[in-house]
Amino acid sequence: MTTRRFVKLALSSAIGLGALSATASANPTLLFELNTGKVLAHEDAFKRWYPASLTKMMTAYVAFRAIEAGEAALDSPIRMTRNAAKQPPSKMGFKTGQIMRLDNALKMMMIKSANDVAMAIGENIGGTQADFAARMNAEAARLGMSGTHFVNPNGLFSPDQYTTARDMALLVSAIRRDFPQYNDWYTIEGLLFGKTQIPNFNLLVGRYPGADGMKTGFVCESGFNLVGTATRNGRTLAAVVFGETNGVTRAEAVAKLLDAGFATQGQGSATIASLVPYGDMQTPTNLRPVICKPADAASQSEASTGPKNAQKSIYQQKLTNPRLVTVDLGGATGPVPKAMIGRVEYADVPVPGWRPDLPPPVFANASQGG
Repeated sequence: MTTRRFVKLALSSAIGLGALSATASANPTLLFELNTGKVLAHEDAFKRWYPASLTKMMTAYVAFRAIEAGEAALDSPIRMTRNAAKQPPSKMGFKTGQIMRLDNALKMMMIKSANDVAMAIGENIGGTQADFAARMNAEAARLGMSGTHFVNPNGLFSPDQYTTARDMALLVSAIRRDFPQYNDWYTIEGLLFGKTQIPNFNLLVGRYPGADGMKTGFVCESGFNLVGTATRNGRTLAAVVFGETNGVTRAEAVAKLLDAGFATQGQGSATIASLVPYGDMQTPTNLRPVICKPADAASQSEASTGPKNAQKSIYQQKLTNPRLVTVDLGGATGPVPKAMIGRVEYADVPVPGWRPDLPPPVFANASQGG
């Protein structure tokens, strides 16, 4: 199965939309102008795919909408719930009951791609995971994301959680259009938590000229996904790539699309909103047998950058002086999210049983009720 994308660019802008074409591509891709929505190239744009941590962009969008509606504030407390603390890596590893500010939580979710923090955001903003997922799906429907369905806020695999390249493009446009005040967050090169430096999984940031976002994603079933954006001379392009083999190839695939897009102005009238559906729009492709073979499944993660003996790519080089943003616990002096007011999460302790060598107490008789 070939997963690398090769983009051919015609030199004449008169060719317009046909100037960009993807060949030897096995998985969905889409390239568009962020400000106009004009589609420059696409392949299998309506094919269902597992979003993995690209899901966290919708989690952020719902949180931004909640802040806008007065349900929470950037300094609102986000409490680590039992369910959130149990989420598998990538994670921050916070303990149940620990508190962080919402803005710090969002940065940890977007840069570290922390599954525990994403779940905590969802449960604190929505009240429960299910209620937050319902809000995610309502926003998806409102934005026209007709091929998308969410069941959790962090993107961990579920057969019922899927999206399309075209729908991710709609979401990226909505985030950048509706909440430009957070645009700098997507350009963060790394986080500093105590003495620990946490690099951005998006290898374009700090390495690709003009890169300014936005989000990576990986589970075995999806392969390595990336939404990459870059701005040059006031023009912002966004590329969606699904199903690459590691973090380096997904960065290279997006970079090739962006390079081709910046080399032409493109013509044609199709936009991400008006693009006519086509192709297989039903069963998502499952890449687990390809990406996570039994021999190397344990070593695969968001941080995977491919074989060690592979030719060095610019996207495998560490940043010499990364721009770090400090995040920490505490400092949450803002209002409690409305969904959490009055809610009590009880300790996860087993109920003690009665000693079998003693007669049961009278209140244990079921006929007497509670």
